[in-house]
Amino acid sequence: MAARRARIAFSNSAAKQLEDLTTEREIHALDRALVAISVNPEIGVPIPADCISPELRQYADEIEDVRVLYFITALRTVVMVAYVET
Repeated sequence: MAARRARIAFSNSAAKQLEDLTTEREIHALDRALVAISVNPEIGVPIPADCISPELRQYADEIEDVRVLYFITALRTVVMVAYVET
């Protein structure tokens, strides 16, 4: 049986950033990044911080020119996207 994908949720600020995406290229790039993250939430690189939890991570795809900052919930079933850059 295949592993379940994590559900993607957006912070208020990330949701506002989504509204600013206008080109098909930007939307496609973000969609591919979100699929990669949902399949393997630990794909991103941890961002050093003073606190232990939740650990903020960064996923960047230079080919698609997209960057996503996110954290994974304790049960690893939800990925909360905090920032999107295309």
